[in-house]
Amino acid sequence: MKLFELAQHFKGQDLSNTVVVAPDFGRAKDAAAFARRLGVGVALGAKQRFSDTDVRISAIIGETAGKDVIILDDEIAGGATMIEVLDRLRERGLGRARIACTHGLFGRHALERLACQPEVDEIVTMNTVPIPPDAAGKLTVLSVAPALAEAIRRIHVGESVSELFHDG
Repeated sequence: MKLFELAQHFKGQDLSNTVVVAPDFGRAKDAAAFARRLGVGVALGAKQRFSDTDVRISAIIGETAGKDVIILDDEIAGGATMIEVLDRLRERGLGRARIACTHGLFGRHALERLACQPEVDEIVTMNTVPIPPDAAGKLTVLSVAPALAEAIRRIHVGESVSELFHDG
């Protein structure tokens, strides 16, 4: 359901020159499903994490040169991974960028650091965790309320809830 909610947000936008980028192989399956929902291509980052603040992307696998991107991750805590992905994409001729995640923790001034990246037009997250009260600017917060309401409805009428949360 989380990918469905995020994909719905992007569906009405011009995605004709867009590629979904997963920052690491662990997000490859989600990124591929998300890209299918949007009808766009997918690329992957080869990531190594040395600490919470030290992340390296050694390569981007897939065609991103001159493309706009939606970088998709499950959570953003400190923002180190997103900054590193943006740096590697710039080396390949990045167009415009949008960042999407399910859980926007945004510690260590991550939101401010991401918002000041010149190619980043929007940062999209869901309200699964408290959002900083001073968050504004490029941040778009999507509600999980429709997904929770549908889960409750399914429980009430005896339908499968697990099917609701399978993306793909």
